[in-house]
Amino acid sequence: MREALIALLFFSVPAVVAPAAAAELPQARTLELERLVLQDCGSCHGLTLKGGLGPDIRPETLQGTSAETLTEIVLDGVPGTAMPPWRPLLSETEAKWIAEFLLKGDVE
Repeated sequence: MREALIALLFFSVPAVVAPAAAAELPQARTLELERLVLQDCGSCHGLTLKGGLGPDIRPETLQGTSAETLTEIVLDGVPGTAMPPWRPLLSETEAKWIAEFLLKGDVE
């Protein structure tokens, strides 16, 4: 099942991204989540998110991956890899915001 999710992450049809999750979070929290992506995710995925220990997670690489798939990966991690589950620290809304943030390419 996890192998299929990883394959889907890189090879699925183009995603449709809904902006609803961002509207549900206060701006201060979205700024914290952006820092989390750049610092915590960047520690494995590279500070420019082009890859490192973890794979490249820039929009052009994630193209075709649904926000729902990315949200699940953020929340539950990927067993057998260095990708940890963030469910103990993030809500589903926050994980969805991160997924949409990565798909939109708003990383500066």
